[in-house]
Amino acid sequence: MTDPKTLLVLENFINGKFVPCSSYIDSYDPSTGDVYCRVPDSGKEEVEVAVTAARDAFLGWSSKSYQERSQIMNKLADLIEHDLEAFAQAESKDQGKTITFARTVDIPRAAYNFRFFASSILHHTTECTQMDHMDCMHYTVRTPVGIAGLISPWNLPLYLLTWKIAPAIASGNTVIAKPSEMTSVTAWMMCKLLGRAGIPPGVVNIVFGTGPKAGEAVVSHPEVPLISFTGSTLTAQRIRERSAPHWKKLSLELGGKNPAIIFEDANLDQCIPTTVRSSFANQGEICLCTSRIFVQRSIYNEFLKRFVEEARKWKVGSPSDPTANMGALISKQHLEKVKNYVKKARAEGARILCGEGVDSLALPAGNQNGYFMLPTVIAEVKDESCCMQEEIFGPVTCVVLFDTEEEVIKRANGVKYGLAATIWSSNVGRVHRVAKRLQAGLVWTNCWLVRELNLPFGGMKASGTGREGAKESYEFFTEVKTITIKH
Repeated sequence: MTDPKTLLVLENFINGKFVPCSSYIDSYDPSTGDVYCRVPDSGKEEVEVAVTAARDAFLGWSSKSYQERSQIMNKLADLIEHDLEAFAQAESKDQGKTITFARTVDIPRAAYNFRFFASSILHHTTECTQMDHMDCMHYTVRTPVGIAGLISPWNLPLYLLTWKIAPAIASGNTVIAKPSEMTSVTAWMMCKLLGRAGIPPGVVNIVFGTGPKAGEAVVSHPEVPLISFTGSTLTAQRIRERSAPHWKKLSLELGGKNPAIIFEDANLDQCIPTTVRSSFANQGEICLCTSRIFVQRSIYNEFLKRFVEEARKWKVGSPSDPTANMGALISKQHLEKVKNYVKKARAEGARILCGEGVDSLALPAGNQNGYFMLPTVIAEVKDESCCMQEEIFGPVTCVVLFDTEEEVIKRANGVKYGLAATIWSSNVGRVHRVAKRLQAGLVWTNCWLVRELNLPFGGMKASGTGREGAKESYEFFTEVKTITIKH
């Protein structure tokens, strides 16, 4: 048992100050199963105070020039980079991810999010046109929307929180952000840096708590005209319902059931290690992870053998172990959910080739009660199986064979999601042809997770509404206005 006196206790950050809450909820260390942190259980009262602070700060912040806001955001990026190791250690402990992933992916990207939007905000242009025959000139301006409600998930906590905060404040909005109650520590740490960076009180307010209480209060508030949410499709449905009476702008980045299509001319030496990584990185807890692998018949047996061999090389261990490839899943409930998908697949007659229920998991003594699971590969599973249709969000991937291009396109599109896809082929014509027909917002060819932040990010169908990126985020966080001058 953890001594209550040693628990880390977080506080909301409102109007430039840390504010205690009347009630708290426990947050667990996924690698041990122990409570190590107490998070505010905020609700309507705390959100109302945050709205007042954000409203009062809006005029001053939105009146600053793009250059002033850019300088402040670059300073915040400097401060995060200065404390990178502390942030990485906290993110690894709080989320269960490996320290290596936190050091090399999460925290560097969190700092870069501020740098990227600090730069991009300086380079947007507006439109102007003339009507000489009527002695009129028309031009557009973009103005910030107001208070932005930002709700981020638990899988990439600071990475995705800053991906929302950065464009929101760069565009001149003030913010009320709600991180996941399961991974709140790095957001709380960042709050300590905001004043030092020069961000005025009330511009960034962080309210901790659950979705049904704190999240619902933000989404339902009539003075929060804009909501950016990353998370589950089910929660997004609730957000749509609660936002509808207030005509809020919505950006919803949701789940995926992402296919990888391996054609017979693929370079397997590159494809296999990359596809193992795309299936199991961050314990498979990335919305862009591969969970359906379609392999052309002529190379199916070779691919499957080599893929399983490579997956078995991945080390599952303590997140603090720099040699571990995978850490712990986020919670006991989530671990059981993921394991249940494997049980269902076995009951349906599928073959479990490695991982859960097949191989033994050796863990250090201190991690025996943690939420760990081996990389698991399922074969001979039907397309209509829940393992091929539903987002598992864990270290589980399904490998099936296909014969023709036309067939695999139809099967790859045969789910309700449409976030990302990967194609492996050396045939340039086929790559362009297939990519165009896949129902996915992002398609990678012979690679995975290569991101250009200037370009749109987002999904089709049940994978979301709207896009994020330099231009897209700027347009979302602003309103366009056409002004006509007669001279």
